[in-house]
Amino acid sequence: MDNKQKKKVGFSIGYFGLMMLLAWVFQILVYQPMVLRLQEVPYSEFLRKLESGEIEEVVLSESRLLYTCCGDDEANPRRHNVVRVDDPDLIERLTEAGVKFSAEASAGGLVSQLGWIITLLPLALIWYFLFRRMQQGGASVMSIGKSKAREIAGELTGVKFEDVGGLDEVEVELREIIDFLKDPQRYTRLGAKLPKGVLLVGPPGTGKTLLARATAGEAGVPFFSISGSDFVEMFVGVGAARVRDLFEQAKAKAPCIVFIDEIDAIGQSRASAMSLGTNDEREQTLNQLLAEMDGFEANNGVVIMAATNRPEVLDKALLRPGRFDRQVQVVLPTDTGRQQILQIHTAKVPLAEDVSLARLAQITAGFSGADLANIVNEAALLAVRQERQRVTMEDFDMAIERVVAGLQRPMTLKPELKRRVAYHEGGHALVAQLLPSTDPVHKVSVIPTSKGALGYTMHMPEEDTYLLSKQELQEQLAVMLGGRAAEWVIFHDRSTGAANDLERVSAIARRMVTEFGMTEALGPVRYASDAGMSYLGPSNMMRQDISPETARTIDVETRRIVEESEALAVRLLEERSDALHQIATVLLEKEVIGGDEIRRIVERGDAA
Repeated sequence: MDNKQKKKVGFSIGYFGLMMLLAWVFQILVYQPMVLRLQEVPYSEFLRKLESGEIEEVVLSESRLLYTCCGDDEANPRRHNVVRVDDPDLIERLTEAGVKFSAEASAGGLVSQLGWIITLLPLALIWYFLFRRMQQGGASVMSIGKSKAREIAGELTGVKFEDVGGLDEVEVELREIIDFLKDPQRYTRLGAKLPKGVLLVGPPGTGKTLLARATAGEAGVPFFSISGSDFVEMFVGVGAARVRDLFEQAKAKAPCIVFIDEIDAIGQSRASAMSLGTNDEREQTLNQLLAEMDGFEANNGVVIMAATNRPEVLDKALLRPGRFDRQVQVVLPTDTGRQQILQIHTAKVPLAEDVSLARLAQITAGFSGADLANIVNEAALLAVRQERQRVTMEDFDMAIERVVAGLQRPMTLKPELKRRVAYHEGGHALVAQLLPSTDPVHKVSVIPTSKGALGYTMHMPEEDTYLLSKQELQEQLAVMLGGRAAEWVIFHDRSTGAANDLERVSAIARRMVTEFGMTEALGPVRYASDAGMSYLGPSNMMRQDISPETARTIDVETRRIVEESEALAVRLLEERSDALHQIATVLLEKEVIGGDEIRRIVERGDAA
């Protein structure tokens, strides 16, 4: 008998014992008093009332006497209960007293059995339900410590590397894991060992989970998938039990791959918890995971893959060699990678002749694989709404605008407000066109969107950017402040429309000062904390050891950079105010202006 069967037998025995105890308590305390509903009196009291003529009727049964007294309510007589004793003169006494009496057939056994049935039947049904759940492996009281990992046969994952685009360099790193799982002798003959763990780190939506499924599909081995949050419950010790059960399942199916998504849910650093003297459930779960990955017992043929977009919060013991031997950076796709991803997602989408995937890849710099999949789907939905048979380039442009800026709102603006918005967006576009190192303008619109913007300016990068100089950053700041500068040049006033621009400008300028060392006053020193480096974006947190004088200098330098960038934008717009008026006029008439038309307006002004 294996452990699983022993647990079932032990559960059944314990449960039936509990059933009998509950049934007995129910019989004694609830059922019998409920059935009788009588007032029990001594036999001597019964004889006294019989002699005094107070009893009107008596019902004789094997074990009890039930009687009613004279003067009771006829509609609802009160019956008294007497335990019957061995009295051979009872019938004679009843006759002499002139009491009406009768005998009652014995029903005590039936009544007693009915009480047991009423108690045991629902308990038996509960046992049957729990036992069935145990046999099916469902979540029950006995399976709370069981792993929630979903097992998929490798060939049934339905994903291969050909289904994953833009990650060629990552595929090279994972190919070795696949070859090891397929042909371990090729490596073990030279003493090489299978890497125990592979950690996939990168921004959200870059395909980390898809890569893990593709690795299992290519290797053709069982694939266990679980989320980090599935380990943690309200009950203490459940997470550690589930980790043990997961590795037991994996060892039984080796060679296999165990994939833990969002491992930061259980793998966060223990330093903060230890400093408070606590030992919470997450820490116990992490300790068990560390022991299973690199304990005394080898996990031959079990590869642990995990994914996270917060590697900076993971415990150092989890990241050391012997546990996660490899960290694979899954970054945002390049221009070529985006084109590969678009080809995969448009394989089953009928495209019009004017669709250029190369151009789409160019204007979607900084988009993740998930973003590109969403754009393809949105474009197809737009084509369906227009009842077109094929998806056109216009559909893709509208889909990108919808993802970036939001859905257009049918909203009527007052003429003065619309004029201000036109000059604001025209200021962004004109400054971007006049500065040499900024991305070319793709489209400008003054149509309100669902994200709250009254207008927007879209840029089309000519190539992916990996490095930015101080001048390029300052020109980017000038473009962001171009709308605010245009309002000042035209209206000599400023509005709240630049709130988001100021937020982004302040964040970049502060990073120039605290992270990039781009100010003479503070020099090449990093003042931002390490917690600010994350795939989820910089937090702009400052180090705790900087002096008040340094913090004040950081604020002064940040303001200086922003003011210099705004002054640059104001100067450019004042010099080319004629072009600004022309762009705003077109926006007021058509509500949309393309980048090519903006370039023609600027070139005509240069020629003049």
